[in-house]
Amino acid sequence: MAHYFENDDTLRRNEMKHLVQIKGHDFSFWTDSGVFSKKGLDFGTRTLLDAFLEENRSGNVLDFGCGYGPIGIAISALTDSIVTMIDINQRSIEMAKKNAIQNNVSVTIKESNFYENIESTYDYIVTNPPIRVGKESLYHILINAKDYLNDGGELWFVIHKDQGAKTTARDMETYYHVEIVTKNKGFYIIRCKKK
Repeated sequence: MAHYFENDDTLRRNEMKHLVQIKGHDFSFWTDSGVFSKKGLDFGTRTLLDAFLEENRSGNVLDFGCGYGPIGIAISALTDSIVTMIDINQRSIEMAKKNAIQNNVSVTIKESNFYENIESTYDYIVTNPPIRVGKESLYHILINAKDYLNDGGELWFVIHKDQGAKTTARDMETYYHVEIVTKNKGFYIIRCKKK
């Protein structure tokens, strides 16, 4: 799993194209080895997108840890949002750029270790966070998101109950107004509104 957070140029390429429907709209995504969920749109990300796109949310959006880009690309295509997408993995960045062109969306995509290359603030930060980086790094992502949210801005993320969803939601209450938006097959969609 570590290779999602590292740049390993020796990893053999294995690009695959996947056709996906999100909220009734057709998308196509290229994936590759060393990129999260290379076999296509994972259930947690789909559940997160379904919940976020349930209402017409628009604004400045940051897709944190964008991978090959399904979250930011879908939000850009299906809302009027201005979307920025970041990842630390260069292959993910490459795939996300390819997929933005493939799906005819205009987004900003850049490399960033955590928030180090982020200079703006956002109405929404949306993420399927890299749980396996460990609790300390996960909480760094979630807690520090508040510094990059506009007043009243919201952090949306997905986490499975077996990965500590209930504890994480409770711990975030120190920093945000927290709501569990929905649960599906053990995946919790959590909305954290900036206090």
